[in-house]
Amino acid sequence: MRIPYVKKHAAFSDREVTRWNDILKDWDGAEALIGPVILGVPLSKSSISHSGASFAPHAIRRMLGLYTTYHIEDEKDAADSVLLDCGDIEMHVTNILENHKRIEHAVSLLTERYEKAIPIILGGDHSISFPSISGFAKGRGRVGVIQFDAHHDLRNIEDGGPSNGTPFRNLLEHGVVEGENIIQIGIRNFSNAKAYHAYALAKGVTVYTMKQVRNRAVTDIVQESIEKLRTRVDSIYVSIDMDVLDQACAPGCPAIGPGGLHSRELLEAAALLGKEPLVGAVDIVEIDPTIDFRDMTSRIAAHIVMSFVLERL
Repeated sequence: MRIPYVKKHAAFSDREVTRWNDILKDWDGAEALIGPVILGVPLSKSSISHSGASFAPHAIRRMLGLYTTYHIEDEKDAADSVLLDCGDIEMHVTNILENHKRIEHAVSLLTERYEKAIPIILGGDHSISFPSISGFAKGRGRVGVIQFDAHHDLRNIEDGGPSNGTPFRNLLEHGVVEGENIIQIGIRNFSNAKAYHAYALAKGVTVYTMKQVRNRAVTDIVQESIEKLRTRVDSIYVSIDMDVLDQACAPGCPAIGPGGLHSRELLEAAALLGKEPLVGAVDIVEIDPTIDFRDMTSRIAAHIVMSFVLERL
C-alpha cells in the first residue's frame, strides 16, 4: 500500500518547471560525447592558502538544481536538451603530481576520443589548469588561453612546487602554450609581484588590468581576445578563476579582494564565449564552499555554466 503524498524526497515540484539538474544526466561511458559535458576535478591540496576547493564540483552541481532552464531575455529554453556529466576524476590523497597526471590523462582521453566534446571542468584550485590544458592540447592541437583572474599565476616553481599559483608558468616552461597565445583579463593591483608582471610581458602574454577592464566593456575585450587568437590557434581554452570577481560577489574565494569584476560582467563574457565555436573547453576554479556565504560564489559558477552551455546546446 502507498501512503498518500509521501515521496522519497518530498521537495516541492511544479510540473511546468524544468531545472538544470533535470537535464543533467550521468554519462554511461558508451554514449558519444558531443557538445558541453561536465567533468569534476576535486583537488585543493595544491593551494598555497587554506582551501576547500575540492568540495566545489559537488556544490556547483547542487546549485544547478536551483535554476530553471529558461532564459527569459533571449527566450531560449534548454528543457529538451541533455547535459552529460562524466563525474569526478578520482584524486590521490597525498600526491599532487600523481593527481596532475590523472587530470592530464583523463582530459586528453576525453578530447582525443570525442572531438566534438566541450569539457566544462569544475575545479578544484587553479593548479588543475596546467594538467587540464596540457591534456586538452594533446587532443586539440595548438591552444590559446583566455584567463580571467586577479593574479598572473606565474609564480616560480622552485619555491613551492606546482601549486595554484604556478599553472601558467608550468604551461610556458613546458612549451604547452606560447606566451603570445595567453590572454589574461582582470589582473588587479596589490595581487602580483612586479617580477611576475615583467615575466608575463617578456613572454608575450597579453595582460588586461582591471583599470583597462573598467574603461571598456569586458565583452569588447573578450571579443578582441578571440580575434587575436583566431588565426593563431586551433582551439581556445577558457580558465575562470573566480577571484577575478569583486569580493562582494565572491565571498567563497580563498583569495578575495576588492576592485574586481561584477558578476554581471563575467556572465556576459561567459555567454559571448559560449557563442564562439573556437572555444573548446572551460574551467571554473578557486571556490571554497566551506567559507562561502549562502553559496553565493557557487551560484555564480552555476550561472557561468548555464550561460555558456545554453549557447551550445
